[in-house]
Amino acid sequence: MRIESLTLENVGQIKKADITFGDLTVLVGPQATGKSIFLQFLKLFADTGAIQSELKRYGADWEKQTPAFLDLFLGEGMRSVWRGAESTITLNGKRQDLDQLAGRLKKSKGETVFLIPAQRVLTLRDGWPRPFSDYGSGDPFTVRYFSERLRRLMETELGREAMIFPRTRRFKTEIRDMLTSNVFGSFDLHVEKYRSQKRLVLGGGKDTSLPFMVWSAGQREFVPLLLGLYWLIPPTKVSRKENLEWVVIEELEMGLHPKAIAVVLLLVLELLSRGYRVCLSTHSPHVLDLVWAMRMLQEYKADPRVLLEILEAEQSQSMNSMARDVLQKTAKVYYFDRTSGTTVDISALDPGAKDAKESGWGGLSEFSGRVNDVVSRVVNASGKGNSR
Repeated sequence: MRIESLTLENVGQIKKADITFGDLTVLVGPQATGKSIFLQFLKLFADTGAIQSELKRYGADWEKQTPAFLDLFLGEGMRSVWRGAESTITLNGKRQDLDQLAGRLKKSKGETVFLIPAQRVLTLRDGWPRPFSDYGSGDPFTVRYFSERLRRLMETELGREAMIFPRTRRFKTEIRDMLTSNVFGSFDLHVEKYRSQKRLVLGGGKDTSLPFMVWSAGQREFVPLLLGLYWLIPPTKVSRKENLEWVVIEELEMGLHPKAIAVVLLLVLELLSRGYRVCLSTHSPHVLDLVWAMRMLQEYKADPRVLLEILEAEQSQSMNSMARDVLQKTAKVYYFDRTSGTTVDISALDPGAKDAKESGWGGLSEFSGRVNDVVSRVVNASGKGNSR
């Protein structure tokens, strides 16, 4: 089933979140407005059978009760987000029955939504991905499942070779070079054994081995994301991984310098080019800068190479082809409003819009605008602004 729309009403802090998806969908808004809950419910209704099968595999038993199931899936104490008959979920215009979902095992048809959670830094312990069973039963399913996926990737594929990054046939050469410059610097990422235990370390030359806890905050945040992207972008002629249709990434910008964010956005474009539908939650204006640029380039039928110029990426044949594919995609942006508990479609991202939610890009450009206004007023009041 192709998911076109999802509506949550009276779920947690959400009064009504009504989302129609594009090829790229971006969710913005303050913390604790329901973005993560919304994305987890997208995962739940897309992959019900796969989630139930995984929980059963590790001995979970919710006794067919909705509150217990929500604690297992969303995390301990999160049963309170569901307020019985008052809470509703509508998928593609059809009302869903959460009690029926919790009360009946559904056959797994495989995973279709790959969710990279905001808490991804927790997936590495001493530099190695934690197994599903290493977490408590009250930890969010999406974190446990993502961590288990990384562990399987390292044990069955990536970890067979010492070098993890840079690695030939993983990502386009141009993107690898940008990651080297803007994330890893002079270091590589490789596997070593320490007291008979494998771990990921950063190396910067002979006899240099930096364990996980001395990495920069940005590197600790980025490496789980890197491994997740390795999972999604296979080094073969196959464009997509298995049956996956969606990629959901929460707060891709965490811990990263703007130049590093630009490289991650290039990888998002690569996912779009490969046919994934991508959904992001973000607090970074750089993400909306890119979405706005894509919209303007589409409107004015610009050369796709301009998109690469914005991201300071090399304009090779393969990169140009990717940019051309991306400019055929649709993008939607929604603002989660704390005051009303509702979502607002701000996809036009019109800086001149009357609604401040749209003109201020969901609050992400308001600070820069206010700084410019205040500084301009001070300069003009001093008389120096008129003397130039």
